Amino acid sequence: MDLKTPYAFGRTVNMTYAEAERKVREELAKEGFGVLTEIDVKKKFAEKLQKEFRDYIILGACNPPLAYEALNREVDLGTLLPCNVVVYVRDDGKTAVMVMDPVAALSMIGNQEMVEFAKKIAEKMERVLAAL
Repeated sequence: MDLKTPYAFGRTVNMTYAEAERKVREELAKEGFGVLTEIDVKKKFAEKLQKEFRDYIILGACNPPLAYEALNREVDLGTLLPCNVVVYVRDDGKTAVMVMDPVAALSMIGNQEMVEFAKKIAEKMERVLAAL
C-alpha cells in the first residue's frame, strides 16, 4: 500500500516494526545512505513526558557524496538535511515506513537545478521502499 502526504511518501509493509527498521537500514546502506541520527520517539516521550506512544523511530539518513554536491550548490541547504525516514506502528497495528519527499523540500528553495537534484535522491528513496 502506498502512502503519500504533501511532504512525504512511503508504504505499509508486511513485517514487524523491528524487521522493518532493520531492513530500512540495510536498504539505505545499499543506496549509499548512512544513518547519522536516530530518535526513538516512543522512548523520548516516555523519558521526557512520562507519556505512552507507539513504536516510532526517526532515522536521519545522509548520502555524503550527494550532500557534498548539494551543499556546494546551495550552502543553506543544510537546514533541510539529513533526509528523515520514519518507521512506526500505525493505529491498525501495521508497520509504515515514510520518507521525507526531497522534491517537496527542495522545491521551497526556488532553484530548479536543486529540484532536479532532489529527483535523484527521491529515486534512491523509492528504491529503498520498493525493496521492503
